[in-house]
Amino acid sequence: MPETKSDTKSSKGKGGLGKGLGSLIASTNVELGKNVDFVEIPIKEVQANPHQPRTDFSEEKLAELTKSIEKDGLLQPILVRPEGNGYQIIAGERRWQACKRLGFKFIPAKVVIANDVDAQEISLVENLQRADLNAIEEARGYQRLMSLSGCKQRELAEAVSKNAATISNALRLLDLPEEVQDMMFDGLLSAGHGRAILSISAGEGQADDDARIRLAKKIVDEKLSVREAETLARLYGSQGAERSRRLPSPRTFKIVARKLRQQLATNVRVKTVRGKNRIEIEFRDEDDLERIFLAIAEQKAPGAATGQSEANVKATEYSGATKSGEALA
Repeated sequence: MPETKSDTKSSKGKGGLGKGLGSLIASTNVELGKNVDFVEIPIKEVQANPHQPRTDFSEEKLAELTKSIEKDGLLQPILVRPEGNGYQIIAGERRWQACKRLGFKFIPAKVVIANDVDAQEISLVENLQRADLNAIEEARGYQRLMSLSGCKQRELAEAVSKNAATISNALRLLDLPEEVQDMMFDGLLSAGHGRAILSISAGEGQADDDARIRLAKKIVDEKLSVREAETLARLYGSQGAERSRRLPSPRTFKIVARKLRQQLATNVRVKTVRGKNRIEIEFRDEDDLERIFLAIAEQKAPGAATGQSEANVKATEYSGATKSGEALA
């Protein structure tokens, strides 16, 4: 391993982020001097990066790359940084794997001094530019880079040349259940499918992971488009909201409903729907509606004057309610 100077450091601070792959590599210090594009290093001294954003390597594409390198040689050196007694890959793991398959003893590499933030950022941007990451790998890469650098989404967007909304939408995919994330990782679901599934809630803005998993499986089994998934998500969401409305009501609600049923001689429900409390009073027809109204109007309200209330009300005044068969008070 070439000798390094102990005082050589990355030109960026620990929490700093660059602006694109070219500036990132340019801002690191090339270990072997400015005039050296790459060197040949022992392939056995190179190790993979455990935090490589890309973790899904297609065997078919790797085999194609291996054949290409066997025929034409390695046209682009890998990018590594010193690590322990050897080197750690920053970019080029597939090329390294292909060269190992071909039995190479040495591999062309550009050696740079980079801290964890630099290495993660370069690796992420390089993969993004090659469109090599699936949606979940991309989101996890953003998450790790933000964790390492302490940067905000807007700063990250600038560093990787992405729109801030793109970063936000990508990170939201990590709110999906692990089972759904695995389907996206395996290429069974697209990012568009993931966003449709994310829209499902159990009401009151709470996630409904069971419904999300059911919809994900249905999309995969029936090979549904993103538009079809969005339509189904609205249906699944309304079902989740309905389930949330069935949560046990407070004891007071039940007591009041029972007393009103006795007082009005009809079915009465006291419940909460979408955060709002309501009383529902059933009636059979217009005559029954007038009877219920008279029973309510004749009750003494707190602070009301003593005496019978005037209640000569024509049933036709309530015609708007008769179609539904229910009056909402």
